[in-house]
Amino acid sequence: MASIILTSSLNGIEAHPVELEADISPGLSAFIVVGLPDAAVQEARERVKSAMKHSELPFPRTKVTINLAPADLRKTGTGFDLPMAAAVLQAQGNLPKREKHETMLVGELALDGKLRPVPGILSMAILAANAGIKEMIVPEPNGGEAALVPNITIRTAQNLGQVYSHLCGKTILPQAPPRCIEAEGTENANLDMAAIRGQEQAKRSLEIAAAGGHNILLQGPPGSGKTLLAKTLPSILPNLTTDEALEATRIHSVMGLLPTGGYISIRPFRAPHHSASGVALVGGGAVPKPGEISLAHRGVLFLDEFPEFSRSVLEYLRQPLEDGVVTVARAQGTISFPARFLLVAAMNPCPCGYATDPDRACICSQIQTERYRKRISGPLMDRIDLAIEVPKVPTEKLTDLEPGESSVEIRKRVQAARDLQTERYVDCRAKTNAELSSDMVRRMIQPSAEAKIILHQAVEHFKLSARAYFRVLKVSRTIADLEATAEVESRHVSEALQYRQVT
Repeated sequence: MASIILTSSLNGIEAHPVELEADISPGLSAFIVVGLPDAAVQEARERVKSAMKHSELPFPRTKVTINLAPADLRKTGTGFDLPMAAAVLQAQGNLPKREKHETMLVGELALDGKLRPVPGILSMAILAANAGIKEMIVPEPNGGEAALVPNITIRTAQNLGQVYSHLCGKTILPQAPPRCIEAEGTENANLDMAAIRGQEQAKRSLEIAAAGGHNILLQGPPGSGKTLLAKTLPSILPNLTTDEALEATRIHSVMGLLPTGGYISIRPFRAPHHSASGVALVGGGAVPKPGEISLAHRGVLFLDEFPEFSRSVLEYLRQPLEDGVVTVARAQGTISFPARFLLVAAMNPCPCGYATDPDRACICSQIQTERYRKRISGPLMDRIDLAIEVPKVPTEKLTDLEPGESSVEIRKRVQAARDLQTERYVDCRAKTNAELSSDMVRRMIQPSAEAKIILHQAVEHFKLSARAYFRVLKVSRTIADLEATAEVESRHVSEALQYRQVT
């Protein structure tokens, strides 16, 4: 007798429905799995047999064939263990058949029958809810994550025996209570803008970047505070919205990087080393997985020692910085990962780092400095909205005990500016000024007559590209939002233009 159990498989961060069919037929003892399974799925045969034996459940001594449909979709991961065991039991007549869309099973089996958590449960629960499935049975550690999805009953189990009793109608598995995301804004409460001495212009530029989601480059000598400024940026970012938190949680879930709470409640801050490969940064691999830029989705990607990254690796950032998504093409198909992050890059002005230090002489030749700067291509620089010089902090500032403005106060202004953008773009896909397309900029950002004159002169004098022109307008709009000004005026454009070039 053939049986069908509903489960799902991950492709990137998206889950796809899989019908797991089991057939028991006469012949020599064999356990065959077909339907493009990877090595982990193939190895499920031994885990299933051992788990059923230790759970005192019968396993057939004849030929067992498992088919994973659709057969042209590659199946990966260990989440097929539990549905395989259930399908075998159902094919033997030990489990009653259920309606096709009644229950979805996902979980990895230990050899003794215990259930282990699997990555990507949130995406699978979203799939099940959208498909109208009544209940989903998952390992107990995955229950809190799956319960973030409304309109579906999530039941948790500790072992195969409990699942068997539930499916037989003997007992009822406990239901994971529905949960809501309680999002926060800062990654590390110990880092506060009040602790940074001096660097008023840099802190102002970070406020603008946070308010509008703009990319920023910090350039200055070693020890000037570039890394500290970058690490403090999350403390002034607004709280995650529920949708943003779910987006970030899905990505981290697929990678198995969820925190103890079961969801992402703070804006991600990713700081990969400059030796990172292109696959590590943007994602990919034989089985495509998200990279650092996707793990930084709706958060901050900090690239310290910016020119030390491989130039080819940096060029991979061009499309994500423009589109907010990275597309990985493989022979099996094309997968897209969300990558809407705020880029913070930091670099020295020259190889030795002291070209702009008033107290130390630079030992680099002009050719060395030019070669160092040319590691960052013009098209990539064109995608950075704010380029800031971070000078060495004077000694009197370092010894000043008077605290500066706190992150809490700055974040209030940033949140107010974001609220204006949310209201303005309620009918658009964009959430911040930085996400506006050129067509949206034309329709939604109307500078004053004087501001238009300054913009025209700047384009002619600095030979700004069309992309740079629109980015200046978007930064100007953010500066106006921080002042709660309806129109973009000349002073807003003038300040935005100051951030286009590093002096």
